[in-house]
Amino acid sequence: MRRFAAAGCGNREDNDMLELVKYIVEQFAEHREAIEYKEEEKENVIEITVLLDDSDMGKVIGKQGKIAKALRTLVKAATPKGAKKYAVEIKGREAAEN
Repeated sequence: MRRFAAAGCGNREDNDMLELVKYIVEQFAEHREAIEYKEEEKENVIEITVLLDDSDMGKVIGKQGKIAKALRTLVKAATPKGAKKYAVEIKGREAAEN
């Protein structure tokens, strides 16, 4: 079983959050080798973008977006107080290219 530490400092905290997102997304995606993760730090938020094969979009987002919403809730709960907020965006490759 993997453990994810929410506490930490600097870059390690970012890596832990990215690892958490990777772990959850890869549980639902069939084409794991085609997944790309981009992390962009903005003024007061760190945006994690997940680029998926279009055939995996429905599996990762879930019916009515329930899996995506749960993923965002977990990321929010794992973010330490006083730290930058995280935003998780899930995109298909076709949508990302346009």
